[in-house]
Amino acid sequence: MPASALTKWISRGLTCAAALGWVACSSDASEAPAGVSSDLSISEVVPIALVPGTTLVVTGNFVDLTPAFVRLTGTQNGYTVDALLPAELTGLGRLEVKWNGGRSMGLPADDGDFIGKARITASVPADPREHVSAPVDVTLRITQKLEPKLYGVEEGIRQVNDSIRVEGDDFLLGGSEGRTVAVLEGCFQKSGQPCTPIGDVEVPVFPEEITTSKLTQRKIATFPFAPKIAGIEPGLFQGTVRLRNDHALAGKSSETAQIPVEIQLVPTTLTAFSPGEASLGQYVEIRGGGFVGKSSDVEDATPATTRIQLKGNFTPTGVSQGVPVNLELITEYVNGKLVRYVLNEEDALGQAADLRKVTGVYTGTATPVTSYGSAKVTGGDIQVTLGIAAIKQVVWVNWLPTYKKSLENMGLRAADQRIRDRIIETMKAAYVGVNVEFRTEEPRDYKLYAQVDIEGPDPNALGLLGYDNSAGKDKNNVRLEDKIGGVNAVTQEGGYPGFGGVFIDSLFGFSMHPGKFAEKLDVADPLFDKIFDPFRPDRGGRAVLAEELAASPVLTDGSACPAPKSDRKLRVGCAVWALGSMIGTTTAHEVGHSLGLADPEGEEFHDPGDEPNRLMDAGGARTFRERSELGEGPGVFCDTEYLYLKQILPNPTPDPVAKRPPCQ
Repeated sequence: MPASALTKWISRGLTCAAALGWVACSSDASEAPAGVSSDLSISEVVPIALVPGTTLVVTGNFVDLTPAFVRLTGTQNGYTVDALLPAELTGLGRLEVKWNGGRSMGLPADDGDFIGKARITASVPADPREHVSAPVDVTLRITQKLEPKLYGVEEGIRQVNDSIRVEGDDFLLGGSEGRTVAVLEGCFQKSGQPCTPIGDVEVPVFPEEITTSKLTQRKIATFPFAPKIAGIEPGLFQGTVRLRNDHALAGKSSETAQIPVEIQLVPTTLTAFSPGEASLGQYVEIRGGGFVGKSSDVEDATPATTRIQLKGNFTPTGVSQGVPVNLELITEYVNGKLVRYVLNEEDALGQAADLRKVTGVYTGTATPVTSYGSAKVTGGDIQVTLGIAAIKQVVWVNWLPTYKKSLENMGLRAADQRIRDRIIETMKAAYVGVNVEFRTEEPRDYKLYAQVDIEGPDPNALGLLGYDNSAGKDKNNVRLEDKIGGVNAVTQEGGYPGFGGVFIDSLFGFSMHPGKFAEKLDVADPLFDKIFDPFRPDRGGRAVLAEELAASPVLTDGSACPAPKSDRKLRVGCAVWALGSMIGTTTAHEVGHSLGLADPEGEEFHDPGDEPNRLMDAGGARTFRERSELGEGPGVFCDTEYLYLKQILPNPTPDPVAKRPPCQ
């Protein structure tokens, strides 16, 4: 069918919606036109109860939908409903709708159950077909206010900041719809002392994640037994708890009745350190119970800390006898069961050992010490072993949304993941033997890591292929947390371009006819056009579709490129290889800048002159064929640059390059 069929169908619905508040004009809009592809599916629509501010989540089998709508057809209070709800793709297989209330979303009333069906209608970039899902049955409870119910609360032996489980119904889910809070009162009795009265203390309630079964939505939640309730010292809390819903948009509150609760508080404990070894900038997770610290969830101005005292020996690698260690670690609070410590150069451990050069093992005891205001509690110690690993530079490769638009311009949007895989493969190859690790997801185990953004057009409007906008030349990689991307006001103040990253549209400059995407470079190459013109929409090419990508080969080198006109499958493979290699080698070059290259002993940023296959040569000296690894390349670090990298980021893997080009 024509690509515009569903678009016209949606447009018609939207035109009607403009007049009737998102309600379609006639009942025949409830049926998709013949020929629309039903290749999407819905697995769950949650939550069931909707109040103003709720995020309605639709999960299912879909990846890249732009734009997308959730369509509701059915009845409410006896009236017919046919509503298109604008949705945002927020993750793999996840659409979200911001619910503003029944009437605002096109339903007949703000209160009353909707009974009917839900489906997704959407467009998919780089695919001319339009897409709908099969309808699923849904019943949604539409209301302006939820009255909380409290059926039961856990009691017994607990530690400070333990999660206390409550059961009930109609809890608020947080965010824009508002929150549910627990209100506790009673008295707290320390050993051998009278019971001290405690007035109303409020702590937030956290409903169970909405990815669980619909049957438990708004029914099970927890609240932390925070220090603000009864402090941190051991003792017995006896009192009551009640729950209150505070609606954000409706400005309404309602409470449950009180029910009794009894909690026996016991001291802080340690159970484990992980991982077994860590390097500079990496988190060590410390598990146990009764931890305290600054929490973003609970309002409390009283100072609270958890410290870990270490007493034992540190044995450097290659040394037979260790040296005594007696120091204290200041931790970062995560929750009552988990605190983190990041290996750094500023605290006692960092001062005791050069974490950039020294590796080894600490063995001894670890003892938790918590404080809250003037109160202090020391827990029991445990035996621990913690290794100090070699310094590592972790780099997060971050793809921005504009990168995908550039792939559309190339006609290669469907090959996104394969191109990403080739980018990472190229970057890893450049740094073999150097302790650099490239990540495609934002690191959670490191606090100090670098970031490089891959995006579409050059925001500096200078046609740059890539630009390291971190602050000044970082000799010896003193900074582990450089960000190559975004805007850096410091570089702007120095008269340099402010925006950093790797810019895909600028690669069109290697084309003999770059179109509107870039200015033609002096080193433009007709081979670029042989590789990419068959897919470029602006050159009359046919964009790659997902099904033909699946049939195309994944190349291990570029020797078969360019492919003959008769072999489109191989042409797709060549385009993926070439573009992934170009982006990968350009990104590796910018990361090299952030590590202090080129000229690590001097002030230059590029290698002098123009030598074949040198990764840190200036942009104009690096040809399309070298970057794409088609007949030239791969680009590598020259001899003294590689030795420098091995020195600052040592790795036992030997140099894979038999003879590197000279740097001079």
